[in-house]
Amino acid sequence: MHRLRRPFQIIRADLRAYLLVNVFVYGMLLLGMALGSLFPGLRAARVASFAGGGQGALVDAVVGNGWVFGTVIFLVNVFPTALLLITLPSLVVPFAGLAVFAVKTIDLGITLAPVDATSRLILIPHSLTLLIEFQAYALVMFGAYLLGRSWLRPATVDAPTRRHGYVRGLTRLGWLWLPALALFVVGAVYEAIEIYFLVPLVLGS
Repeated sequence: MHRLRRPFQIIRADLRAYLLVNVFVYGMLLLGMALGSLFPGLRAARVASFAGGGQGALVDAVVGNGWVFGTVIFLVNVFPTALLLITLPSLVVPFAGLAVFAVKTIDLGITLAPVDATSRLILIPHSLTLLIEFQAYALVMFGAYLLGRSWLRPATVDAPTRRHGYVRGLTRLGWLWLPALALFVVGAVYEAIEIYFLVPLVLGS
């Protein structure tokens, strides 16, 4: 039970910061969507780049198998994104992962901008995917924020030195990874259901 309660205790202890991180995460996504809607040519270029790049090829390769597709979604969300873009940069430079992920999120928002009837319909079921997966990202981002704050201001975690503050911040980040991983699993399962069942339903195909 302690493992289940500990992440929520960390959130409650800094609820204001957690809420601000959520505003930041979802705000960057909405900003990207707004930019994509205002500049359809930019969105078209980003969609074409995704389709012609490695991620687009990966999706095409696994989309025929729901279990493989869901597994790949989970792995991509966890390793290239949450680990490499958010966590690892933050271990080296305080708050670096927040800035890196903001750029990534704006770019993703541009590609998801609802610029026509089809993209607007797809966004109906996909909104829940975004809500779940970005909440997982928000938890990791919150952990990265706590790490940076305790590193630079060890007194916030009652640490005598920055080294001790770093360790305590890293511990909090580790605890927050637990519910984030659970949400990544839920998000991957739902996204597979969305792609195979809900999107064809809303598109009438």
